[in-house]
Amino acid sequence: MRFARQLSFAAALLGASFTAQAVDLTQVPSGAYAVDPTHAYVNFQYTHLGLSRPMLGFDDFTVDLNLDNADVTKSSIAVTIDPKSIQAGSDIWKSHLTGGDWFDVGSHPEITFASTSIEKMSEDTLKVMGDLTVKGTTAPVELEVTLHAAMPHPFQGFPVIGFSAKGQLLRSAFGLGKSSPAVSDEVDLLISVEVAQKG
Repeated sequence: MRFARQLSFAAALLGASFTAQAVDLTQVPSGAYAVDPTHAYVNFQYTHLGLSRPMLGFDDFTVDLNLDNADVTKSSIAVTIDPKSIQAGSDIWKSHLTGGDWFDVGSHPEITFASTSIEKMSEDTLKVMGDLTVKGTTAPVELEVTLHAAMPHPFQGFPVIGFSAKGQLLRSAFGLGKSSPAVSDEVDLLISVEVAQKG
Protein backbone atom coordinates (compact mmCIF):
# COMPACT_ATOMS: atom_id res chain seq x y z
CA MET A 1 0.00 0.00 0.00
CA ARG A 2 2.81 2.38 0.89
CA PHE A 3 4.47 1.74 -2.48
CA ALA A 4 1.17 2.32 -4.27
CA ARG A 5 0.70 5.62 -2.42
CA GLN A 6 4.25 6.64 -3.39
CA LEU A 7 3.51 5.85 -7.03
CA SER A 8 0.30 7.86 -6.88
CA PHE A 9 2.12 10.79 -5.30
CA ALA A 10 4.89 10.64 -7.91
CA ALA A 11 2.32 10.52 -10.71
CA ALA A 12 0.56 13.54 -9.25
CA LEU A 13 3.83 15.46 -9.08
CA LEU A 14 4.68 14.58 -12.66
CA GLY A 15 1.22 15.57 -13.79
CA ALA A 16 1.54 18.91 -12.02
CA SER A 17 5.02 19.52 -13.41
CA PHE A 18 4.16 18.77 -17.02
CA THR A 19 0.65 20.17 -17.35
CA ALA A 20 0.42 21.66 -20.81
CA GLN A 21 0.07 25.43 -20.89
CA ALA A 22 -0.28 27.61 -23.97
CA VAL A 23 2.93 29.33 -25.00
CA ASP A 24 2.66 33.10 -24.50
CA LEU A 25 4.85 34.77 -27.12
CA THR A 26 4.34 38.16 -25.47
CA GLN A 27 6.75 36.92 -22.78
CA VAL A 28 9.52 37.76 -25.28
CA PRO A 29 9.91 40.86 -27.48
CA SER A 30 9.28 41.02 -31.20
CA GLY A 31 12.34 41.18 -33.41
CA ALA A 32 15.17 39.08 -34.78
CA TYR A 33 16.14 35.74 -33.24
CA ALA A 34 19.02 33.42 -34.21
CA VAL A 35 19.61 29.75 -33.53
CA ASP A 36 21.50 28.54 -30.48
CA PRO A 37 23.80 26.03 -32.23
CA THR A 38 24.32 24.02 -29.05
CA HIS A 39 20.59 23.28 -28.80
CA ALA A 40 19.46 22.76 -32.37
CA TYR A 41 18.93 19.72 -34.59
CA VAL A 42 17.98 19.39 -38.25
CA ASN A 43 17.39 15.75 -39.15
CA PHE A 44 15.76 13.68 -41.87
CA GLN A 45 14.66 10.05 -42.05
CA TYR A 46 13.86 7.59 -44.82
CA THR A 47 13.36 3.85 -45.38
CA HIS A 48 16.24 1.70 -46.63
CA LEU A 49 15.18 -1.52 -48.41
CA GLY A 50 12.38 -1.92 -45.89
CA LEU A 51 15.08 -2.98 -43.42
CA SER A 52 15.80 0.19 -41.48
CA ARG A 53 14.86 3.82 -40.92
CA PRO A 54 18.16 5.73 -41.05
CA MET A 55 18.25 9.09 -39.27
CA LEU A 56 20.68 11.61 -40.77
CA GLY A 57 21.25 15.26 -39.96
CA PHE A 58 23.40 18.34 -40.42
CA ASP A 59 25.94 19.96 -38.10
CA ASP A 60 26.25 23.40 -39.70
CA PHE A 61 23.12 25.51 -40.23
CA THR A 62 21.44 28.78 -39.30
CA VAL A 63 17.85 29.43 -38.28
CA ASP A 64 16.70 33.05 -38.29
CA LEU A 65 13.31 34.04 -36.92
CA ASN A 66 11.73 37.48 -37.30
CA LEU A 67 9.06 37.38 -34.61
CA ASP A 68 5.87 39.41 -34.36
CA ASN A 69 4.83 38.52 -30.81
CA ALA A 70 1.37 40.09 -31.17
CA ASP A 71 0.52 38.21 -34.38
CA VAL A 72 2.72 35.19 -35.01
CA THR A 73 1.29 34.81 -38.53
CA LYS A 74 3.17 37.99 -39.47
CA SER A 75 6.48 36.42 -38.45
CA SER A 76 8.97 34.85 -40.85
CA ILE A 77 11.66 32.20 -40.66
CA ALA A 78 14.68 31.37 -42.80
CA VAL A 79 17.03 28.38 -42.65
CA THR A 80 20.39 27.91 -44.36
CA ILE A 81 22.18 24.54 -44.24
CA ASP A 82 25.69 23.59 -45.30
CA PRO A 83 25.20 20.14 -46.91
CA LYS A 84 28.90 19.35 -46.45
CA SER A 85 28.13 19.07 -42.73
CA ILE A 86 25.87 16.05 -43.16
CA GLN A 87 26.07 13.43 -40.40
CA ALA A 88 26.02 10.18 -42.36
CA GLY A 89 27.31 7.57 -39.92
CA SER A 90 30.36 6.67 -42.01
CA ASP A 91 32.96 8.46 -44.14
CA ILE A 92 32.07 6.32 -47.17
CA TRP A 93 28.36 7.20 -47.00
CA LYS A 94 29.15 10.86 -46.39
CA SER A 95 31.37 10.90 -49.47
CA HIS A 96 28.51 9.45 -51.55
CA LEU A 97 25.93 11.89 -50.17
CA THR A 98 28.06 14.99 -50.78
CA GLY A 99 29.00 13.84 -54.30
CA GLY A 100 27.37 14.50 -57.66
CA ASP A 101 24.70 11.79 -57.45
CA TRP A 102 23.24 13.30 -54.30
CA PHE A 103 23.74 16.76 -52.79
CA ASP A 104 26.57 17.72 -55.18
CA VAL A 105 28.03 20.17 -52.65
CA GLY A 106 30.71 21.38 -55.05
CA SER A 107 28.07 22.97 -57.28
CA HIS A 108 25.36 23.55 -54.66
CA PRO A 109 26.96 24.62 -51.36
CA GLU A 110 23.70 25.61 -49.62
CA ILE A 111 20.26 24.26 -48.80
CA THR A 112 17.79 27.02 -47.97
CA PHE A 113 14.25 27.39 -46.66
CA ALA A 114 12.29 30.64 -46.56
CA SER A 115 8.78 30.84 -45.15
CA THR A 116 6.06 32.24 -47.39
CA SER A 117 3.11 32.07 -44.95
CA ILE A 118 2.33 31.12 -41.36
CA GLU A 119 -1.07 29.93 -40.21
CA LYS A 120 -2.12 29.37 -36.60
CA MET A 121 -3.63 25.89 -36.21
CA SER A 122 -3.99 25.94 -32.41
CA GLU A 123 -2.57 27.85 -29.46
CA ASP A 124 0.82 26.19 -29.82
CA THR A 125 0.76 24.75 -33.35
CA LEU A 126 1.51 26.55 -36.60
CA LYS A 127 1.42 25.57 -40.26
CA VAL A 128 4.45 27.10 -41.94
CA MET A 129 4.58 27.09 -45.74
CA GLY A 130 7.84 27.89 -47.44
CA ASP A 131 10.18 27.45 -50.37
CA LEU A 132 12.86 24.79 -49.96
CA THR A 133 15.84 24.93 -52.31
CA VAL A 134 18.02 21.83 -52.65
CA LYS A 135 20.55 21.18 -55.39
CA GLY A 136 19.36 24.23 -57.33
CA THR A 137 15.68 23.20 -57.33
CA THR A 138 13.03 25.10 -55.37
CA ALA A 139 9.70 23.58 -54.33
CA PRO A 140 7.07 24.36 -51.67
CA VAL A 141 7.22 22.48 -48.37
CA GLU A 142 4.74 22.48 -45.47
CA LEU A 143 5.93 22.19 -41.87
CA GLU A 144 3.89 21.64 -38.75
CA VAL A 145 5.56 23.69 -36.03
CA THR A 146 4.96 23.16 -32.32
CA LEU A 147 5.88 25.97 -29.95
CA HIS A 148 7.37 24.70 -26.67
CA ALA A 149 8.28 27.82 -24.69
CA ALA A 150 8.99 31.54 -24.93
CA MET A 151 10.68 33.19 -21.95
CA PRO A 152 13.75 34.93 -20.57
CA HIS A 153 16.50 32.31 -20.47
CA PRO A 154 16.56 30.89 -16.92
CA PHE A 155 20.38 31.15 -16.72
CA GLN A 156 21.45 34.01 -19.01
CA GLY A 157 18.28 36.12 -18.95
CA PHE A 158 18.04 36.92 -22.66
CA PRO A 159 14.79 36.13 -24.56
CA VAL A 160 14.57 32.61 -25.98
CA ILE A 161 12.01 30.55 -27.90
CA GLY A 162 11.94 26.78 -28.33
CA PHE A 163 10.06 24.96 -31.06
CA SER A 164 10.06 21.81 -33.15
CA ALA A 165 8.87 21.11 -36.68
CA LYS A 166 8.00 18.11 -38.80
CA GLY A 167 7.14 17.65 -42.45
CA GLN A 168 7.50 15.33 -45.41
CA LEU A 169 8.85 15.75 -48.91
CA LEU A 170 9.69 13.71 -52.00
CA ARG A 171 13.43 13.76 -52.60
CA SER A 172 12.85 13.17 -56.30
CA ALA A 173 11.33 16.68 -56.46
CA PHE A 174 14.83 18.02 -55.80
CA GLY A 175 16.84 15.83 -58.18
CA LEU A 176 17.68 13.34 -55.42
CA GLY A 177 15.62 10.36 -56.59
CA LYS A 178 18.50 7.91 -57.02
CA SER A 179 17.79 4.30 -55.87
CA SER A 180 14.04 4.84 -55.45
CA PRO A 181 11.92 2.89 -54.55
CA ALA A 182 14.48 0.66 -52.80
CA VAL A 183 15.33 3.77 -50.81
CA SER A 184 12.07 5.57 -50.10
CA ASP A 185 11.28 8.68 -52.10
CA GLU A 186 9.42 9.98 -49.05
CA VAL A 187 11.63 11.73 -46.53
CA ASP A 188 10.52 12.86 -43.08
CA LEU A 189 11.91 16.14 -41.75
CA LEU A 190 12.43 16.39 -37.97
CA ILE A 191 13.65 19.68 -36.53
CA SER A 192 14.12 20.91 -32.96
CA VAL A 193 15.68 24.29 -32.16
CA GLU A 194 16.12 26.99 -29.57
CA VAL A 195 16.52 30.55 -30.84
CA ALA A 196 17.72 33.59 -28.91
CA GLN A 197 17.17 37.29 -29.51
CA LYS A 198 19.93 38.86 -31.57
CA GLY A 199 22.03 41.64 -30.12
